[in-house]
Amino acid sequence: MAIDYRCLANAADPPFEEVHEYHSLSFVRRGSFGCRAHGSSFELAAGGFFIGFPGDAFTCTHDHHDGGDECLSFQFSPELADEIGADTEAWRRVTIPPIAPLAMLGALAQSVADGHSELSLDEAGMLLAARFVDVTRGERRIPVRATDRDRRRCVEAAMWLNGHAGDPVKLEDVAAEVGLSTLHFLRLFAQVMQTTPHRYLILCRLRRAAELLARPDHSVTEIGLDSGFEDLSNFERTFKRAAGVSPGRYRRLSRGDRKILQDRLAATAIT
Repeated sequence: MAIDYRCLANAADPPFEEVHEYHSLSFVRRGSFGCRAHGSSFELAAGGFFIGFPGDAFTCTHDHHDGGDECLSFQFSPELADEIGADTEAWRRVTIPPIAPLAMLGALAQSVADGHSELSLDEAGMLLAARFVDVTRGERRIPVRATDRDRRRCVEAAMWLNGHAGDPVKLEDVAAEVGLSTLHFLRLFAQVMQTTPHRYLILCRLRRAAELLARPDHSVTEIGLDSGFEDLSNFERTFKRAAGVSPGRYRRLSRGDRKILQDRLAATAIT
């Protein structure tokens, strides 16, 4: 089951506790929000994932961003969750930071939901779930310890990077936007967002490219340049490393090429 969530809550709205009903993978496609669960606090930005385990309580917060957020949430029955094969610890990790292997499939799933792909949502969800198993195997989440002001700065920086992903961006420019020295910003962003500013910038560019590849409007070269990559070879190399397929094969996958879909499923941990 796939659900399209649009949240309009802001910092003035009081948070309240909720409980997950299903195993779920929710792709943050726009905006940012916080989450308190298992005694820890987390920040989610576009490209990240909110993870749910049945019966676990959580509280979403919007202290650092008033623009709302949007998620595409895949929810799995107990039988399907067992088939996916992730262990309980993976399902209870609350968040996955923005990382390319998952975010690329999140972008593909969003293209399916928007009607720009010939794949079904079930197929996109199973691809995503299979990659989720690979990504979380053996990983441990790291609790974040940062002040509210520091969290806000990192969220603002992530939003700025997402909005300027198609432009040339320097680390010192982002640090200046949030009033921090370059070195302090680099350390703080990595702690709060669980990824570096550079990796998040590349992720934003890849997400934009993936969205455009699902549509027939532009050539692969145009998409790479419009997404912020300096040349075609760099774009194709970076995209394939992240998605596991070239931009051209990704475009064919989004148009319903089941052979590529079968190859991608066979390459993951799902059985």
